[in-house]
Amino acid sequence: MWTEGQTTGPLAAQNDDLSTTVVAATEHEPALDANGTKAESTDQQQRKRGRGGSKKVRRENYNKRQKNENHMPVRQPLRERDEDEEAEAKERRPKRKVACMIGYCGTGYHGMQINPPQKTIEGDIFNAFVKAGAISQDNSNDPKKSAFMRAARTDKGVHAAGNVISLKLIVEDADVVEKINTFLPGQIRLWGYSRTTKGFECRKHCDSRIYEYLIPSYSFLPPKPGSALAKRIQEMADEFPGVTREDPEGAKFWADVAQQVKDAGIDEDDIRAAYAEALEEQALNKKMPHDDGSLKTFLNLSDEQYNQLKQIRAIENAARRAFRISTERQDLIRQALKRYEGPHNFHNFTIGKDFNDPSSRRYMKSLVASDAKIIEGSEWISIKIHGQSFMLHQIRKMIGMVAQVVRCGAPLDRINEAFHRRKINIPKAPALGLLLERPVYANFNERLKSFGRDAVSFDAYNDQMEEFKMKYIYDKIYAEEAKENIFYGFFGFIDNFKGDVHLFDYLTAKGIAEGDAAAPFTDGALKEMDEEDMEELEGDNEG
Repeated sequence: MWTEGQTTGPLAAQNDDLSTTVVAATEHEPALDANGTKAESTDQQQRKRGRGGSKKVRRENYNKRQKNENHMPVRQPLRERDEDEEAEAKERRPKRKVACMIGYCGTGYHGMQINPPQKTIEGDIFNAFVKAGAISQDNSNDPKKSAFMRAARTDKGVHAAGNVISLKLIVEDADVVEKINTFLPGQIRLWGYSRTTKGFECRKHCDSRIYEYLIPSYSFLPPKPGSALAKRIQEMADEFPGVTREDPEGAKFWADVAQQVKDAGIDEDDIRAAYAEALEEQALNKKMPHDDGSLKTFLNLSDEQYNQLKQIRAIENAARRAFRISTERQDLIRQALKRYEGPHNFHNFTIGKDFNDPSSRRYMKSLVASDAKIIEGSEWISIKIHGQSFMLHQIRKMIGMVAQVVRCGAPLDRINEAFHRRKINIPKAPALGLLLERPVYANFNERLKSFGRDAVSFDAYNDQMEEFKMKYIYDKIYAEEAKENIFYGFFGFIDNFKGDVHLFDYLTAKGIAEGDAAAPFTDGALKEMDEEDMEELEGDNEG
């Protein structure tokens, strides 16, 4: 039995200077003190004192050492980096989330959205970013790596004085905008950029968009007497009297043209039958040739008839360009445009949507038509459309509907009826006259102010944009219309279309009768969903 002062083996030792007896540890047992707990050796006590004493003190000392180590840079010997390291460092330059303000003329491009192998606006812009070093080579093969996004998508041939794309860009160089523009064609410009928040999405945060549509004033003239649509309008007016409007201005225009043809010694009745038959063939097959040589063969006309036909077309073209719209007709256009303002169901103004689709409801803020202006000898009207968002072809169909209602003498209520459940076929006006004026970020700009950032706005570039519009957009629109007669061809096509059903009865006194439905275009006839529509349905909306 063990007692105090008694050793328990050859390694036991008693310290007379201490009030406690330390019992040495054997090979399998730790040393115990007088209280029966583990005893610390002298070495352990010294090490503990050297470490700072208690656990609390040691912890504080450890935290101090860690803090010093974290803030003290490790000095490395200086050396020059090789070419590979320089290239790697260049690739790692910081990227910033920005909103890029751009403008472009869509002529010659297959729309805005990247769509390999087609030539697109975004494709050229993205390549310019890479060439200018604003996007690294590592990210050059996929725009998604840079979070590339557009505010509004534009169709094939459509222009934009202002549009916005958001992405992560390397913008360290002070002259990065100038560098990028050197790699862009003249018809595409980067106006500038604004730093945004990391969560900025140019499409999502866009409050609204402003579009402009330029249209010749003669587009609002009534269908030519003798055309299929003119005959149908008169037929329905006789059956349902008092519904459609009288149009003395339009009647006088065509009477004057007929007199000019007669004064030229041409008997239009001699060739009208062949010409009308050819126009019907054009409507059914879209095979009507545009060049004069092929047209003669297609119509199977004699030399005399063919020359007379050319004279008639020249007289009509000259009369259209000389036409000056009345104040009353301009007021009627403005009243028709007002019908679009506010929230409506625009399922009839796009493709691939029905009345019950929630996305068919859109809100239009304002539609304003300018006074007519004479440019290059022709009279043009500018229509500004300001809406929260738009669907595919919506604006072109809105313009087409207004033009048809005005020129056919239909009640303005036809526009409101187009918001109802019944399906009707609304032709989309030519893409030539459409351009995106600018996206608007009113609400988001208020947030940017709190971060001390510049607003996402085009105000600083207004002068540049106006100059660009005149040189690359307006002039091209005017020149192309003068050369190709785009609007004349569009309305002439509609006026002379003949199908299995009367597709445009909603423009006549008959209106949209109960039980009527918009019959689809049959094979070989004018198709609402043509190749262009099918391609664009694979993308997203206009914006």
